Amino acid sequence: MAKQSITKVNVSGKRVLIRVDFNVPIENGHISDDRRIREALPTIKSVIDRGGSVLLMSHLGRPEGKGYQAEFSLKPVAAKLGELLVKPVIFPSTDCTDEAAAAACAAAKPGDVVLLENVRFAKGEKKGEATYAARMASYGDIYCNDAFGTAHREDGSMFAVPKAMAGKPRVAGLLLLKELEYLGDRLAHPAKPFTVILGGAKVSDKIQLVENLLPKANNIIVGGAMAYTFLAAKGVKVGKSRVEESHLEHAKSMLDKAAAAGCTIHLPSDHVCASEFSESGGTVKVCAGSIDEGLMGLDIGPATLAAFTKVITGSKTVVWNGPMGVFEWAKFAAGTKGVADALVVATAAGAVTIVGGGDSAAAAEQFGIAKKLSHVSTGGGASLEMLAGIPFTTVALLDNE
Repeated sequence: MAKQSITKVNVSGKRVLIRVDFNVPIENGHISDDRRIREALPTIKSVIDRGGSVLLMSHLGRPEGKGYQAEFSLKPVAAKLGELLVKPVIFPSTDCTDEAAAAACAAAKPGDVVLLENVRFAKGEKKGEATYAARMASYGDIYCNDAFGTAHREDGSMFAVPKAMAGKPRVAGLLLLKELEYLGDRLAHPAKPFTVILGGAKVSDKIQLVENLLPKANNIIVGGAMAYTFLAAKGVKVGKSRVEESHLEHAKSMLDKAAAAGCTIHLPSDHVCASEFSESGGTVKVCAGSIDEGLMGLDIGPATLAAFTKVITGSKTVVWNGPMGVFEWAKFAAGTKGVADALVVATAAGAVTIVGGGDSAAAAEQFGIAKKLSHVSTGGGASLEMLAGIPFTTVALLDNE
């Protein structure tokens, strides 16, 4: 059921309490990737442009409710947000529940933007304690969830706070709506051929995703370390590549289910291999078919990339979740970059292309192709769970249209 949008409610003169996901990488006080902040701008601007005031809640890292810790402070985020909005952002205190925070929220005027300190400094956030939730809920006239990256977690600011605001408007932000559209609605009845690209380390992380999408998919492309569990399940020698021995039966089951459903699983036929897991790789060579003893696969090979590219560019809907190799190291990045480039070609030809967050999103950003795709998710674990068809209670309690 479609959720009520922040753009459809009257925010004039109202204080809008928005849960955003500003969990961004910060090194020595510098934000190295501000994408999650930029993605929240449309919702923030929608409110301030229509005469509302914005009160922002977010977490950063895992401070575990132990009070203020400088390394997890959102202060650098407030500065970056101010730069992006070209206006000052009020950052009232080191505690999202203290008197200074409450006073700043109460005093917020139309057009003001307040960013509260890291909600995970508060003991009540992880457990959603009633007193904490009531305190935070008292700040706003309207609740808005725009934090897809944590929508799969029933933390206080995601679940207990909007529950405490029952009777007031509880709506979805523009980023959340976009994520729900692409990871939910667009995949309910995908245009065919529908291709799912899976990578990363573990088969175990993707079992539910495969079971949810396999009945709809025409093709499942498997790369990354998880491919070696599938290959081992088929009896292919994979050298010292990473194999989840405890999930060989799951891999066999997926192969059988795909065959029964008329879905083709595409596995690597050649591999960029190395003698050691390092940036240099020690001895590096391409192995066709089986992998030599003493070597491990760290990327798909050129023949595999050509085959995968043909499948991707011939598809009408593509979901990508997981890299093809250790793309952070130049010697093992060609496969992931090649898949990213194929997605760009498919998008230009009219396909709907969806990147499911996490390492895939990082790769899309690294290779400069994120803006050339239909949608790149801001969620890692959240996108994985949504692709697996797991319902989100934090979304369910928002108002329907």
